[in-house]
Amino acid sequence: MRRSVLALLAAALLAAGCAATEPADETAGWTVERHYGEARDAMKSRDWQKAIQLLEKLEARFPYGRYAQQAQLDLGYAHFKHDERAAAIASVDRFIKLYPNHEALDYAYYLKGLINFTEDQGLLAVLSDPDMSERDPRSTREAYAAFREVVTRFPTSKYAEDSAARMRYLVNALARHEVHVARYYMKRGAHLAAVNRAQQVVQNYPDAPATEEALFVMIKAYEALGIKDLRDDAERVMRHNFPDSPYFKGPVRRDVAWWRVWDPDW
Repeated sequence: MRRSVLALLAAALLAAGCAATEPADETAGWTVERHYGEARDAMKSRDWQKAIQLLEKLEARFPYGRYAQQAQLDLGYAHFKHDERAAAIASVDRFIKLYPNHEALDYAYYLKGLINFTEDQGLLAVLSDPDMSERDPRSTREAYAAFREVVTRFPTSKYAEDSAARMRYLVNALARHEVHVARYYMKRGAHLAAVNRAQQVVQNYPDAPATEEALFVMIKAYEALGIKDLRDDAERVMRHNFPDSPYFKGPVRRDVAWWRVWDPDW
């Protein structure tokens, strides 16, 4: 009996000791204004972790009103700057879903585009990857879609001009990706697959610089497949649009050697 009482007493003392060592929540009792002000100060100081914690507490304690709405958007930015892309996208998507008529909706789409755009800066590494068929530039497409929302739905937004510029870059990036995939297939003898990927560039990104090489891939692939009429059609289109293309070498010949390319592996 005595041992049981001592054990209970020891457990109680241990629990009391643990409780005593737990730090008090300094934000307890803060107003919504103070929560938001402290979070903004943390963001200005680039203390993203602290800003995220304060914004999350604000949302939990004050789930309604303009501060909660702004906190949701700021959370997306703070997660973005803290290199937490998935959390950033989730916060921005939630804001767009909850507040479809918010005055800052243009910024929300712009921020979503930036998050995906920054994620896609690894595209250059993707382009050098030898196994291009395994890659899907999903973030590029998502960034493009978000910037397009800004340009089409909010043409007078202060973010519209930059969004349009980034869209142009992304179109070129997507086209280059498709061309590199087509080249990957060519090098492995998958000529029909190469044609399909090159056609996507010509059809979907006709103004992209990569269209020139896409047409060249089509000619090479049709030549290898023995489909001469389609090869000739692709050649006519290429000569019409790119008469001075460096891929041409002298008069047209019907063997693969009449092409000059920058890649010695062709």
